[in-house]
Amino acid sequence: MNTINGIMKRPNKKNLPPGRLKITQALKTLLEHKEFNGITTAEIAKNAGVTEALIYKYFSDKRDLLHEVLREYLENYGVQLEWDLKGIKGAINKLRKLIWSHINVYATNRVFARILLVEVRNHPDYYRSETYKLVQKYSDTVLSIIQEGIRDQEIRDDIPPKLIRHGILGSIEQVCLSGIIFGREISPEDLTEDLCEFIFKGIERKDV
Repeated sequence: MNTINGIMKRPNKKNLPPGRLKITQALKTLLEHKEFNGITTAEIAKNAGVTEALIYKYFSDKRDLLHEVLREYLENYGVQLEWDLKGIKGAINKLRKLIWSHINVYATNRVFARILLVEVRNHPDYYRSETYKLVQKYSDTVLSIIQEGIRDQEIRDDIPPKLIRHGILGSIEQVCLSGIIFGREISPEDLTEDLCEFIFKGIERKDV
């Protein structure tokens, strides 16, 4: 595989073996109704219409397969976010759109949300994985928008940019987590409005 910015680049999905694609899709389907720890490789193989041996041909274990599914979701979201931010002027406007986009993907893709917020974080290997590098890349995007806002005097320069980033990302997770765990409705519009009202009052510059 090639690398981009130190992140392993997967082959084009069209070039992946059909059996591998069936396996990842089978896990996604099973995760719609079951927790990851309750899913067996036998179930995955049965739903994919392949043998268990084929799973271990492509993945070192079940958790490696989970990371592959998460990686696919993260890559797709990264592309969508880049598109969503095109043409938007001003850091505050970009952050508002980013917050909406982040909440919306949790609201509309509960499997992705559960993997990212619930299934992978309790395992130290996740923080050493290529998948985690994609999460870090997203965090860097948020930080760069904040730094742009400080540079353009939209955002206060007396609060550390990384602290602002932690506040934004942590707030998104907190307002969405119970909905993700218990299958409750998540409203991107309402939550974005409330979060932006709360966050922006604290970080916007008032002296310009």
